[in-house]
Amino acid sequence: MKLKSLLMGAVATAALAPAAFAERGSDGQVNIIYWQAPSILNPFLSGGTKDIQAASLVIEPLARYDPEGNMVPYLATEIPTVENGGVSEDLTSITWKIAPGIKWSDGTDFTAHDVKFTADYCMHPEGGCAQLTKFEGVSSVELVDDMTVKVTFDKPTPFPYGPFSGGESPILQKAQFENCMGARAPECTDANFAPIGTGPFVVDEFKPNDVITMSANPNYRDPAKPAFAKVLFKGGGDATAAGRAVMETGEFDYAWNLQLAPEVIAQMEAGGKGKPVAGFGSLVERIMLNQTDPSPDLPEGERSTAKHPHPFLTDPAVYKAMSMAIDRPLLVEIGYGKAGKVGCNWVPAPAAFASDTFDCSTQDIEGAKAMLEEAGYKDTNGDGVRETPDGKPMKILYQTSTNAVRQDFQALIKEWWSQIGIESELRNINASVFFGGDPGSPDTFQKFYADVEMYANNFDGTDPQAYLANGLCDKAPKPESQWQGENISRFCNEEFDQLHAELTKTAGLEARAEIGRRLNDIMVENGGMIPLVHRGRLSAHSNTLGGVHLNVWDSELWNAADWYRIK
Repeated sequence: MKLKSLLMGAVATAALAPAAFAERGSDGQVNIIYWQAPSILNPFLSGGTKDIQAASLVIEPLARYDPEGNMVPYLATEIPTVENGGVSEDLTSITWKIAPGIKWSDGTDFTAHDVKFTADYCMHPEGGCAQLTKFEGVSSVELVDDMTVKVTFDKPTPFPYGPFSGGESPILQKAQFENCMGARAPECTDANFAPIGTGPFVVDEFKPNDVITMSANPNYRDPAKPAFAKVLFKGGGDATAAGRAVMETGEFDYAWNLQLAPEVIAQMEAGGKGKPVAGFGSLVERIMLNQTDPSPDLPEGERSTAKHPHPFLTDPAVYKAMSMAIDRPLLVEIGYGKAGKVGCNWVPAPAAFASDTFDCSTQDIEGAKAMLEEAGYKDTNGDGVRETPDGKPMKILYQTSTNAVRQDFQALIKEWWSQIGIESELRNINASVFFGGDPGSPDTFQKFYADVEMYANNFDGTDPQAYLANGLCDKAPKPESQWQGENISRFCNEEFDQLHAELTKTAGLEARAEIGRRLNDIMVENGGMIPLVHRGRLSAHSNTLGGVHLNVWDSELWNAADWYRIK
């Protein structure tokens, strides 16, 4: 098994020999499988990674992050800096210049008007933008001319690259979406399922939670790319089937997020049709703790909202005991092997931002019991379940997406929590639904109709400012935001909000990293989440797919325009 060598660096590469494209579409069809099926192709209406990555084949940002975490221009002429005059000396504005000659897939010109519109769309006060933290601190977005847009911040902003950078903040076409503002955004099904883009492919047909078919964009800016004429993007199933489809049967060319036990990956690789690619970035498997009450006895619209605090999960004695009861090294061993590390932090990378405050590598069941006992949580009737000081049984609903590794984790953690007197009901939800953004569904991770839920996510680029904003009080999903929002646990801490405001105006890596580590610590110390595993990102590609360069800092499909068939 080659996983160990793959994971020694931050980036694993495969088939990097330059492609000699004869002409656009000359290599036929590429088949991609994501076992978490996309449910929408508008990243502004979904926080699900599978939706963001599928959309990245079609719509693009002004700048992306390369596999080394460096920012590179895509639809812009260059990355604005103070040195080149693109960022103001007082750090209150950034000016982007649009690269000339870029066309939307419908043949119309891509201009700064589309960029400004995208900001207006996400920042609309009546909307529910899933990527609103990217626009944190933006006071205005103005047109300088047809090819130039200026973003102004309400204070000096040393890292002004949140808007329009990375796969989570692409540009929407104004002409297609201008009648989809605010509360109307989710109603624009045709646009949300088939956005017009500047990327290498265009949507032919989108079947939510199932299959997407795409064709090469006839107006893509490089006339020799993409090499593939068609994309079959299959969603659904499970990680095991996806891995086999690439490495054993060769039916598919690329499989994403193979969250499987290491011995299973090794068996698949022995099939000889494909190989795994992996790298460590900022991906963390965690348990989110609902700071609010998800009880179905509450009126609809009040469940999992700030109107009703959780009856016991906000108590430090409870969430610290729950964390102490977990054997993280065992979770790593059974779930990820060399593709995982014990995770004690919300932000484990880049190294400068990784806190060393916590040591969570040792399970302590007896210490957890003593902590709960001392705090007044006792089993008064001998049924094995503790009660709160006011008599409420400590029973919780523990949900996650359907996945073999996650169900193994659930079973183990349920048992460990039962040993300390907390009873768990387990629930798993189809990943396409769980990570979807449907405001009408009761089963999305944003709506969080459970006490705890488990999943993983990460952030674009190597600066976590926007990601850390996910802990701000005003970013909690709620009915008024159509249940969009990145603060999934409904965490709210005044010190956190104040410190994040300080981060937004602090320059210099060392000072920014110090604040970032403290924000991480506040979140973990105050029960916003229980980190479990720092996960390597593991995917697989066929032996005949060239140009794959795994990127842990942006969409994995970031360079699909460069993929080609090895003859």
